[in-house]
Amino acid sequence: MKEKIFIYFIGTAGSGKSTLTNSFKLWLEMKSLDSITVNLDPGVENLPYLPDVDIRDWISLNEVMKNYGLGPNGAQIACADMIALNAEDIKNSINSFQSDYILIDTPGQLELFVFRESGKYIIDYIDKEHSIIAYLIDFSLAKNPSSFVSQMLLSLNTNFRFKLPQMNILSKSDLLDEKDRDKIILWSKDKYALSSAVESQSPSIYREMNEKILQILEDFENSTILFPIGKDFYGIEDLYTKIQMQFHGGEDLLKD
Repeated sequence: MKEKIFIYFIGTAGSGKSTLTNSFKLWLEMKSLDSITVNLDPGVENLPYLPDVDIRDWISLNEVMKNYGLGPNGAQIACADMIALNAEDIKNSINSFQSDYILIDTPGQLELFVFRESGKYIIDYIDKEHSIIAYLIDFSLAKNPSSFVSQMLLSLNTNFRFKLPQMNILSKSDLLDEKDRDKIILWSKDKYALSSAVESQSPSIYREMNEKILQILEDFENSTILFPIGKDFYGIEDLYTKIQMQFHGGEDLLKD
C-alpha cells in the first residue's frame, strides 16, 4: 500500500457528488484497489453507498435544529462549523483503515464547505499534501456560454480557496446529446471557441461581464479542462489516470 490519497468531491447541490463517490468506490473495488468513503454532510438522509466514516456519527442536523432553535439553513451553517470541531475524530477514523484512496463526499451546499473556514481547516488538518479536488459541474448549468463561464469561475474560486490540485468534471454527461457534450468539452479546451460563443450572444451588460470574466479564465487555461463522466463508469478511468499522474508520476497501482 502506498500513501493515502484524499479525493474531495465538491460541487453545487445536485451535481452528483454522492453518485460519483459511489461509482468511484465501485470502480476501484473492481480493480482490486483499496478505498473507503467518508461522508461530511450532516444533513444528508439517503446515500447510494454505506460510508466507512460518517460525520452523522458525531453531528445531527435535526438535533442541532432542535437544540439551538435553528431553521434548516441556520442549522446547516452551524453543522458546517461543527465539522471542524470533530476533525481529530474524523482523521483518527480514517487512519484506522488501511486504504490507498479516501473518497470524501462533501456537504450538498457547496458554500458550506468551500467558503467557510471549516472546510479549509478540515483539508489542512487531515492531510493537505496528499489531497486533490474533484470539482463537479452539472451539465444543466453549462449548456450555454454564460452559464459555462459562471460555473468555471466558481470552480476557479474553489481552487483559490484550497490551493490544491483540481480536476473539473462534467457530471451526468451521458444525459447530454453528443453535440452538446462535444460543445461543452470544446469550450473547456479551446479559449477561442468559448470566446466566440460568448461574443455571439446578444449585446448586454451580462455579455460584457462574461467577456471580462473570460479574460480571467484565459490566464488559467489549464484550470478549465473538463473530464466528462456518466453512467456505467464512463470517464472514471480518466479521473484515475489524472490522480496517478498527480501523485505517482503516472505509475499505475493496477500494475502492482
